[in-house]
Amino acid sequence: MTAPLMPKATAVWLIENTSLSFKQVAEFCTLHILEVQNLADSELTQGMVGFDPIASGQLTLEEIHRCEHDVSAKLQISVAISADSVLGKKRTRYTPLARRQERPDAIAWLIKYYPDLSDNQISRLVGTTKPTIEAVRNKSHWNANNIKPRNPVQLGFCSQSELDNLVTTLKKNQEAV
Repeated sequence: MTAPLMPKATAVWLIENTSLSFKQVAEFCTLHILEVQNLADSELTQGMVGFDPIASGQLTLEEIHRCEHDVSAKLQISVAISADSVLGKKRTRYTPLARRQERPDAIAWLIKYYPDLSDNQISRLVGTTKPTIEAVRNKSHWNANNIKPRNPVQLGFCSQSELDNLVTTLKKNQEAV
């Protein structure tokens, strides 16, 4: 079972706001039952802010009510929790200065192996501008002599799943035409 984000803070919230047993809270938060009892009895937790698993989407109110009525039931986490699912996926990527010179190589690779990709698709995948893509495509880039096509996944500009999704979309569009 996947542990919830911030298990101790989640346990504090569950202890304060529900009538779940210590055993249920301990199993859900992947803590020892004595640790949960200590959190409930301790004055140290008065300064600790509980983390609401309902607001973060880790639990539903129905799931809590189900387990409150049945002491032998175990809480089930709603979805796989990751930083991206709670905070939202970050749209922009920072590329260090030392790696920015490799971006035209990634663009050249995409143009070479997937010439039907639009400038917009390449721009979103690699994180570059349309004038740069056009300059690489026309070989008018200021560093055109040194550009060697290299896989953007290996360079770290995108993940393999992002590239696969783009290629699948491209193939579907070609079949529809």
